[in-house]
Amino acid sequence: MATNLGSTRYPFLLAFLFLVLLQTRVSCYQHKVGDLDAWGIPTSAKPQIYTQWSRYHTFRIGDSLLFLYPPSQDCVIQVGEESYNSCNLKDPILYMNNGNSLFNITTHGEFYFTSGEQGNCDKKQKLHISVLSGNGSAYSPSYGPSALPETSSSYPTVFGTIPQPPSSSPPPLSYPVFMAALTGFSVSVLVGGIM
Repeated sequence: MATNLGSTRYPFLLAFLFLVLLQTRVSCYQHKVGDLDAWGIPTSAKPQIYTQWSRYHTFRIGDSLLFLYPPSQDCVIQVGEESYNSCNLKDPILYMNNGNSLFNITTHGEFYFTSGEQGNCDKKQKLHISVLSGNGSAYSPSYGPSALPETSSSYPTVFGTIPQPPSSSPPPLSYPVFMAALTGFSVSVLVGGIM
């Protein structure tokens, strides 16, 4: 009797363990740039919309940015830092103009975007995000009176030190992976004890 009871539970326990492991790996998000405001010239009511938007979002490898705009009126270009700061639209890294532009984040680093329409960048229609190693936190510089002073660090250190680049050693196990392994071990001990 105990053998039958254990054998009927075993497939359910394995399925549960599989679902727990699956949940630890699925964590990619599609971020709509500007949320409800979409991609366009910032209004006088929200002149720093993209600066504020990027501050309150966390970006990780595997995530994507969705730029929504009327394709007959605008486009999105990815540029380097210097072109971003000077609003130089020549020689973009990437040009997107279909009105439903998706940028996939495939690596850590700094990413700079602006409108490809002349004059829109000068009106603050531009976005800077950082995908940092480790925690994937985002940061965007401020514009106007609330801007950080020139002598400040590139990244705010209110919550600790600036993350260091990844080392050659393997990364430590994350908490969900550890819990899944512990659950799997516990299940195998219980099933082994029942049989």
